[in-house]
Amino acid sequence: MATAALGAVCLSCACVSTITTNTSSTCASRSSSFGGSRLVVFPVRNEKVRRLGVKLDGVRAQGVESPASETEGATRPATDLETVQLGRSNVYVPRLGVGAWSWGDAYFWHEGGWDDRKAKEAKGAFETAMDAGIPFFDTAEVYGKKVFGGGDDSETLLGRFIKERQRAKPQENTNVIIATKFAPLPWRFSRENVVSSLRDSLERLGVSQIDLYQLHWPGLWGNEGFIDGLADAVELGLVKAVGVSNYKESRLRAAYSQLKKRGVLLASNQVHYSLVYRNPEQNGVKRACEDLGVSIIAYSPLAQGVLTGKYSASNRPSGARGNTYDERFMTEIEPLLKRTKELGQQYGGKTQTQVSLNWLLAQGNVIPIPGAKSAAQAKEFAGALGWSLSGSEVEELRDLAGRVKPVTGFPAEWI
Repeated sequence: MATAALGAVCLSCACVSTITTNTSSTCASRSSSFGGSRLVVFPVRNEKVRRLGVKLDGVRAQGVESPASETEGATRPATDLETVQLGRSNVYVPRLGVGAWSWGDAYFWHEGGWDDRKAKEAKGAFETAMDAGIPFFDTAEVYGKKVFGGGDDSETLLGRFIKERQRAKPQENTNVIIATKFAPLPWRFSRENVVSSLRDSLERLGVSQIDLYQLHWPGLWGNEGFIDGLADAVELGLVKAVGVSNYKESRLRAAYSQLKKRGVLLASNQVHYSLVYRNPEQNGVKRACEDLGVSIIAYSPLAQGVLTGKYSASNRPSGARGNTYDERFMTEIEPLLKRTKELGQQYGGKTQTQVSLNWLLAQGNVIPIPGAKSAAQAKEFAGALGWSLSGSEVEELRDLAGRVKPVTGFPAEWI
């Protein structure tokens, strides 16, 4: 009997997977299993998905002039730390940002649910990052969303933190660099979805324009329309720069070419990249980004906490992360963690977290965005800046990491 094609939306991370009825499967991040309560499964039939459709606002491009040149009207954060140009856009960002996936999350990062204490901790992370000169925050419309089992919208939290800081420090030029993402969910089909979703994100964030808008992953369909939607957003003045996420080389080059025809330059590709997950180096994505002048934004740069040194084979991460970073992986990674600890001591007491982030910074054209749940974590991340591992140390760590069998990445990297 033929198997039925199905799609699944994960209520934990909002990723979309294609599965079959006779296959045991997990979501893209492996946080939920097929048949479990965390996945919403639907037949992949257009007429079915259309019945799930969302209301569009019918926004169309109004013929606004193309974006400015590389230097004209460029905006830079008010920070003493080194900044880099995001692709060839007018946006400049610190060499390291802060990921807000955990903000509002009630399952993957916060197994006990979301509460006021965790919201205060998230605000502490925001404030500390701002004070440390790292005003670059990456969020997404699906992070923390209650319809996906979250506790509070990450975008709403970020917008609230910005406004509270502006009120508390009116004399400060609170220049926050905001990046968020459009989710190409199965019931979305067109460029209008991109613009209408961006308008909703702007409302939650409490701003009229953001710095970077990204496609969170390639959709099951409608991708050319989504790319046009990014260009529409630029022309409408809703965003300064646009990017993609989890795009393999061929999709990346196609997106770049399509946007270029509209007079818009693709600024970034956000991908899974760390010392122990170097797929962008192996699948052509890193080289393509360098060729095209596209920045790499690295999510999970600490392997979801594994590279911090707080876990071991006998003390694995809890919840879904424990399924990904199993006993075999944690045993294989021990020599690497031992060496990052030694190197940190040699550099005046740097932590394993800081050494691992510094290794990624040494790869060039890479902007890590480690997720910060607390002020202490944000402060630690800032300590990865302002110093550099030697070339031989970078290669030594690469060699040690190469002895660790990598985990399975996001399926969209191969779609």
